[in-house]
Amino acid sequence: MTAKTDTAKTEPAQSQELAMDPQVVKRSAQNTSATKPQELVFTTDDGASRSTWFAAILVVLIIGWMGSGFVFPSEETDPVAARENRQPVAVAVTTSVAETVTQYYQAEGQALPDRDTMLRAEASGDIAEVLVAKGQDVQAGDIIARFDPVGNEADANRAAEELARAQREFDNAQQLLDRGVATADRVAQARAALATAQAQVTDAAQAAKALTITAPFAGRIETLDLDEGEFVSAGTEVGRLVDITPLTVAIQVPQQSLTRLSVGQLATVQFITGEERAGVVTFVGTSAASETRTFLAEIEVENEDSAIPAGISSEVSIPTGEITAHFLSPSIVSLNTEGALGVKTVNADNVVEFFEVQVVKAQIDGIWVTGLPESADMITVGQGYVNAAETVAPSAGEPAR
Repeated sequence: MTAKTDTAKTEPAQSQELAMDPQVVKRSAQNTSATKPQELVFTTDDGASRSTWFAAILVVLIIGWMGSGFVFPSEETDPVAARENRQPVAVAVTTSVAETVTQYYQAEGQALPDRDTMLRAEASGDIAEVLVAKGQDVQAGDIIARFDPVGNEADANRAAEELARAQREFDNAQQLLDRGVATADRVAQARAALATAQAQVTDAAQAAKALTITAPFAGRIETLDLDEGEFVSAGTEVGRLVDITPLTVAIQVPQQSLTRLSVGQLATVQFITGEERAGVVTFVGTSAASETRTFLAEIEVENEDSAIPAGISSEVSIPTGEITAHFLSPSIVSLNTEGALGVKTVNADNVVEFFEVQVVKAQIDGIWVTGLPESADMITVGQGYVNAAETVAPSAGEPAR
């Protein structure tokens, strides 16, 4: 009994002593801390790895599913098959027949006077009288103004007296030569003096004529800068005379259109005032302006009543020939893939055809074009939804006009 009791008492005591030993406590703590965290770390790394692999596999599957539509396209989404299986597009067509239309050359012009000149004084002196006023119509030869003739009359008298004296000298020298008294040299000198006197008389007569300012042609006095008693020098501009009967309408013709015009062609001129007159081409230039590379052309327009003033703008229309063309609305004209202007039509097999066209004449309600067959079924509704070579379902539509 005693031995067992001692043993039982001894073991707990030894265990307590071991537990109290610092070295044992330290090793026990290390073993405990090393064991428990190791189990936790092992469990956490294993779960994270499984989640990562699962997510990666899911992403790969999604990407493969999305890309499979491009790598292996299904037959149901084939665009060619879709176009072949779809129904023809319904369009409205209208039959157009070509007509004969007159071509015109049109240009902006300006009305110019038929004749326009400045009036100049041919003599120097004081103005004695002015016989017309600005804005007055005059005829060719009408007197506009006169100079004071006093100085000229004295010159004319002097020249006349000198002519009479020279004539007597020449006659005497000739008579003496006939008698054999005078020499031929004396006669020659007398003849030269006579010629000089005659020239002086002619100059005086011309000076007397220059004392009168007259109208060189019929027209209207546009400006007049003259007053009675005013001194005017020879060569001074004293007024302007304009003739607007007929009018001359000037236009500029580009190089590419020059061959379409010729002298004698009829023209219609619409003036900015509302007046419309018939005219005729009277001049087509042969030398281009260096600045614009255009040629001058002139159209003569009758204006006997002087109702149309010079200098106003006008619209000139000149017929240049006839051509066969189709008249249609600009709304049915379209561009093809190459940017060419044209019209879509439907042939006998209900297939769309594209014809390039050229505009030859434009009006407010439509245009005339060439490039189409003599008769064509033009698509007037739905042309924007079909292309050339497509089969369509045509039906009668509104006229192309």
